[in-house]
Amino acid sequence: MVPPRNVVKIAVQMRDAIPQLIQLDQAKPLAAVLKEVCDAWSLPHSERYALQFADGHRRYITENNRTEIKNGSILCLSTAPDLEAERLLRGLQSESCEGRREALQHLVLLAPDMTFTREVISRDGLQRLGSIIEDGDDLGEVLALALRAFLELMEHGVVSWETLSIPFVRKVVCYVNMNLMDASVQPLALGLLESVTLSSPALGQLVKSEVPLDRLLVHLQVMNQQLQTKAMALLTALLQGASAAERKHMLDYLWQRNLRQFIYKALTLGLLEPRMRTPLDPYSQEQREQLQALRQAAFEPEGESLGTGLSADRRRSLCAREFRKLGFSNSNPAQDLERVPPGLLALDNMLYFSRHAPSAYSRFVLENSSREDKHECPFARSSIQLTVLLCELLHVGEPCSETAQDFSPMFFGQDQSFHELFCVSIQLLNKTWKEMRATQEDFDKVTQVVREQLARTLALKPSSLELFRTKVNALTYGEVLRLRQTERLHQEGTLAPPILELREKLKPELMGLIRQQRLLRLCEGTLFRKISSRRRQDKLWFCCLSPNHKVLQYGDVEEGVGPPTPESLPEQLPVANIRALLTGKDCPHVREKGSGKQNKDVCELAFSVSYDHGEEEAYLNFVAPSKREFHLWTDGLSALLGSPMGSEQTRLDLEQLLTMETKLRLLELENVPIPEQPPPVPPPPTNFNFCYDCSIAEP
Repeated sequence: MVPPRNVVKIAVQMRDAIPQLIQLDQAKPLAAVLKEVCDAWSLPHSERYALQFADGHRRYITENNRTEIKNGSILCLSTAPDLEAERLLRGLQSESCEGRREALQHLVLLAPDMTFTREVISRDGLQRLGSIIEDGDDLGEVLALALRAFLELMEHGVVSWETLSIPFVRKVVCYVNMNLMDASVQPLALGLLESVTLSSPALGQLVKSEVPLDRLLVHLQVMNQQLQTKAMALLTALLQGASAAERKHMLDYLWQRNLRQFIYKALTLGLLEPRMRTPLDPYSQEQREQLQALRQAAFEPEGESLGTGLSADRRRSLCAREFRKLGFSNSNPAQDLERVPPGLLALDNMLYFSRHAPSAYSRFVLENSSREDKHECPFARSSIQLTVLLCELLHVGEPCSETAQDFSPMFFGQDQSFHELFCVSIQLLNKTWKEMRATQEDFDKVTQVVREQLARTLALKPSSLELFRTKVNALTYGEVLRLRQTERLHQEGTLAPPILELREKLKPELMGLIRQQRLLRLCEGTLFRKISSRRRQDKLWFCCLSPNHKVLQYGDVEEGVGPPTPESLPEQLPVANIRALLTGKDCPHVREKGSGKQNKDVCELAFSVSYDHGEEEAYLNFVAPSKREFHLWTDGLSALLGSPMGSEQTRLDLEQLLTMETKLRLLELENVPIPEQPPPVPPPPTNFNFCYDCSIAEP
């Protein structure tokens, strides 16, 4: 009988007791469930107990989160959160250091739970922890546990950081500034000061005045990643809370100390946010001059000016046309740069590229503005979208996270790291555009590929910009497609060893199906065109394979007439007389032709069969009407000659058939994980005396 939907089967355990397997009715009040569990273990006063998840943070079960209990969940019976909070807070007042340490350890374990946190705070638990931190009697493990518990309780947001007292904050500052301090204390003290700085402007000013920059730089040079991360987070918080003038003064001081290698990328990339959030002002003389400088660098040789002697309307018309050639969507480029983001940051990137890589800039613009085949890559539009893409990948404008683990060492090599990265990326975009033979309609597809190229390369964390340039240029469009295919197969599980073994077993049968299809296609026959000595394709001829696969039948046909019947074809070539199959430049009718575009097209579709004609070798020459027909005929002729079918079409057909057949075979194993290795075969038993002899009659 299927249990109701609101009933889940769970296990409840308790120390020194046999676990209970129960069916929990979610519609029943939690107090009633606790009463039943306690009664089963003969425990009085069920209100003194509570249920917790046995794994993870051991969160207490409440009416609000009980829906998270699923079939198979394991719960444990423990002391109720109010009683546990009272017990641990009494332990904090223990005269024994060991007693205080044990109470703090349990407090840290339970502090992530909101239910327990409310009970602790309601009993003045934060004040008791604050007293331990302010007294500073023990600068080792007890202080570290007190700081950790205080941080965990405050993170729930029940109490505001602004309520902290100035003496308390100053005491935490002392722990940061002390030289001889336990390694576990200072990261926690730095984390607490960061939260204070971000949440309270008044206390943030106190932290800024009490914690010198030199002290933070000392922490950044210590070979302790946790300490470095927390020091960097506090430095970032101080910069974010400072005014523009104070921030500039602080950064100038940091650069003077020549400690750029210790500055996290958020400090420098975060300063790009104002430019990213500011649209272009069409009435700004400076910004109009920057746009004109961008145009002049591309289209006006040095020392020359546009339209000398032309009327104002004519000059304005020429400027608008050149801005269009530059890749702006509007004749007035200010309209393109009103988009936020990227705002003025896109203009900054384009100007930097034109000034620091002038030859690459001119080549990019002129190469694409002079194309007539609809394959031109618009520089300005690409630059604007690429700037947005880089801001997203590098999280420009996003608040810093103290838990983030991203670290990009290449940004510490130079001052203009973002603009230099743009210079590499815009040239990559142009290269990828060519590889994809893209048009304006493919713009979004190209940017998606470029995003993937940049994201994959940044994930490798190259140590320098040159190494980034080398790696990202090696990641071509073809390589991206190959990686996508491999990842898709991994995701589908088709690269697991058992699946690969199954695919290998299926290949012979499926190759037989492909061979059969190719021969049937040859039996149907195909119309081919003859190429005369003047390279005119004006005559047709038909060729097919006989139903018994022993003879090739062929002959000329008239234009506009349907395919003839095999019996009406005058010429025959026994398959047994065929020596070899030739393709491309090896064909005699290709070697006889000269070079040229038409001959190149013919070469890609040409194939021949050599056969015995008396004592001489003769050739039957073909030019397939399409690439697909070329693959089908060369595969079919190879199958007739007993050679492997190696065309691209065969590879695609085999992959498609393997994928379909594998999925069909694995339908019954849906959602069942397939192990990488087969389970081990157990060793044989020490004896085989377990066999029952049925011939012996029982007494």
